Formats: sequence, C-alpha cells, structure tokens
Amino acid sequence: MNSISVFDIIKIGVGPSSSHTMGPWHAAMEFLKLLRPRLNELKSMQVSLYGSLAKTGKGHGTDYAVLMGLCGYDYRYKDTNYLLEQYDQLIQIKKILIDGSMSLDLTDDFIVFHYDITHEIHPNALKFEAFFDDDTSINQLYFSLGGGFISTLESPESTLNRSTSEFPCHHGKDILKFCDTFKWTIPELIRHNESTWLSQSEIEAQCLYLWEEMKKTIWRGLNNTGNLPGILKVKRRASDLYQQFTKGIKIADFDEFSAVLKLSDKSFAQVNQWISCFALAVNEENAAYGRVVTSPTNGACGVIPAVLCYAYHFLPQIGEKEIIDFILVAGEIGTLFKKNATISAAMGGCQAEIGVSSAMAAAALCQISGGSPAQVLMAAEIAMEHHLGLTCDPVAGLVQIPCIERNSMGAMKAITAANIAIVSDASQAKVSLDNVINTMWQTAQDMSLKYKETSEAGLASNISVNLIEC
Repeated sequence: MNSISVFDIIKIGVGPSSSHTMGPWHAAMEFLKLLRPRLNELKSMQVSLYGSLAKTGKGHGTDYAVLMGLCGYDYRYKDTNYLLEQYDQLIQIKKILIDGSMSLDLTDDFIVFHYDITHEIHPNALKFEAFFDDDTSINQLYFSLGGGFISTLESPESTLNRSTSEFPCHHGKDILKFCDTFKWTIPELIRHNESTWLSQSEIEAQCLYLWEEMKKTIWRGLNNTGNLPGILKVKRRASDLYQQFTKGIKIADFDEFSAVLKLSDKSFAQVNQWISCFALAVNEENAAYGRVVTSPTNGACGVIPAVLCYAYHFLPQIGEKEIIDFILVAGEIGTLFKKNATISAAMGGCQAEIGVSSAMAAAALCQISGGSPAQVLMAAEIAMEHHLGLTCDPVAGLVQIPCIERNSMGAMKAITAANIAIVSDASQAKVSLDNVINTMWQTAQDMSLKYKETSEAGLASNISVNLIEC
C-alpha cells in the first residue's frame, strides 16, 4: 500500500463536495498539463461526466469545478467569492479562457452529463477531450476517488507519490504493534512517520494552520445568513442559533467568541447545542461553495471541527499540543479507511463519509482525553460500528439534506464513542478497528448503487422538489 500523510486526508478544500467538486477540479488541472504544449493549437474541448458525477454533478458543482480548473484557478489560494464571480461571468458571456489564455466558446455540449453510463472501474468518472487545428486530439479519463483524490487507468493513485514512511501503518494492528514496541503514544508514532516528508516544526505548523482555517470557517458560518444555493432554498440555521445562544451580544471575532464561550453555561444541554451549531456552521459554508477543511471529505467536513471546537471550549487544558495531537490522530485513522475501504460516498454510501469522519474524531478526542493507544482505536471502532450501512441520498443532488444535519449526528456519536472508550478495558473489546473497517468495505460492496450518491433513492426519492419550490 502507498504511504499516506495525515495532510492528504485533512487539507484545505472547497465546497460543496470533495469527490464531485475537488476531484474534478484536480482532474482539470492535471489535464491542463497535457494541454499546455499545444495550447495555441486548441480548437475545441469536451468534458464527459459519468455515473454519480453525472447524476448529482450539477447539485455538487461539478460543472463549476471543471470550468474553474480548466481556467487554471487553484481554490487553495483563491477567494471562493472571486471564483464564483468568475464562473458567473464565463457562463454569461459563454467564453472560457483555458489556462487563463486560450479563449474557447463555452458551447452547450462543452460538458456532457452521461446519466445512464457508469464506468466499471469507479462510479465517479470523467473524461477530457481536446481537439486541435490539425484535426488531431488527446483525451484522458480520470476517476474521482473521494476526499479530492484522483486516479487514471495508467496511475491508480495519481495524486500520491510519497516515499514509504519508516513505520508503515496500514492497519490498526500496525499502530498498536509499533506503539507497544517503542512505548510511544499514537501521536509520537505519527510524528515519526510524518517526518519522512516534513520537519517536526512543519508538521506542527500545518496542524495549527488547519485549526486556524477550521475556526475561520466556523466563524463565517456563524455570521452568514440567508438561503443556501440551489432549488431547495434551505435557510441557514447556524447564525440564528449563534444569536440565540449569545443573546445577541456583539462579538468581534473568533478569539473573543472563544473567550465568551469558555465562560458560558456548560450544562449538558447547552454544550450539545453548541456542538450542533459548530457542525451546522461548517457544513452550511461547504454547501455555499465556501472554503473548508476537507476531513476526510467535504460532505463530512463539519464533524472534526465541531468535536475539536467542543474540546477546545469545554474540556480543561486543551492547548496547542492537544490540538496538534488531535489532528494527527484524526488524520491517521482516516488513512486506514482510505487504504482498506473507501472514503467515497459514491463507492460506499455515507458510512464512507460521516462514518469515517466520526471515527476519526472519536479517536482524536479519546487521545487528547488521555486514552491509551488501544482505547483510541476502540473509540474509532465504536463510532464506525454505529454508522455501518448509512446511505447517501442527497435531496435534489445538493449537499444539504440530510448532509448538513448529519454532521451534527456524526459529531455527537464521536464524542459518545470517545467517552465510552476512555472508561473501558480495550483488551476486552470483541470487535477491532480492523474488523469494522473490513465490515464497512463489505457493506459498501453489498449496498445498492442507488444508495451511493445518486439521488435516486431514500430521502431523495421521497421528497418532492416541486413541492419544496412552491
């Protein structure tokens, strides 16, 4: 198996979907590399979307991602409002500047949605074709694997090219073996492996940078109002909850908000309400094409920020070290699911997104609460065990219903799982994390395709969009 960094799993992303937005965006930018030597000869292009990318592509912003990627924009460094403005402009003028320089007509068949064709390799497939003045052409097929990862037929994991870490951890049992052998905590083991690619100071800086980005997303979500994009016209709720819980007092920024929160009522009911509010705030930003921290996907990007925000505000003595440990452990657990199952809802349903993020958050919370390596893995197992079989059925193909609320549920389950594990004798556990990851993958393979991000079953088939519009 390839070595995967925790920062491949937890990273900067753009909403609303890591598999349907970020993955196609990466694919478009990769195709630009093939185009550049002959860019001046380019006559026309066509992009074909297949399977889940076609069925829920419009609601997930796949067309937006493809066009912005072909323009050469990198969402990691561009303001999302600027990107949306650029997209609206090119749709209006029906022109696109490939790589920012070569102008092409944006014809009606520039992007083709093949709703009835699903590729046998992966349900998230897209093909780029470029046609030149001399009547020659080039094309490339890509697969969007979830979490922003992409591959091609020639390269099974084209976004990963990492050297092997010193202590490869491809399974939970590997983590326990190395921790027992060297008497390390899980964060200490992860630091050794991550140092294959980054210095210790870079590892810490990246963790704290991701935490800062999580806080920014939460703060935007708490303060942005109105309806989310799309035909459902879902009203943002996080801002209303924030105003209700803070009784309308004026708060300047996240740091001041934190100070207020740490002195606030810490009753069970109030803390639970804040956890939900954090998760809603993040996923409403995601649904609005905003900047988020993908962890491990965008549809589930509210779970880890909500649980970490809960720990930071309501648990004692949570500082930079604990925040760093939290992100390292969460990311490492995510790599196990990536390697041995899937983090793609189009492959495994929502158990592959919310389930995985909940397991990641549970393990991380257990770690900073003083859990042993065995208890940390037990927390992840408990969280995933109670997400097995969870379907992905986004109403109207939008990452809104039930996706936004589901992040609150994933966060709550993560906290419960960590609380159970921290007071348990992990040696008495009947189910290991490796067992539950294998079970999740088997369940994913058994699950009907219509429950895998197609909007053809479940809530998506029982909610009348026409009725909602009226």
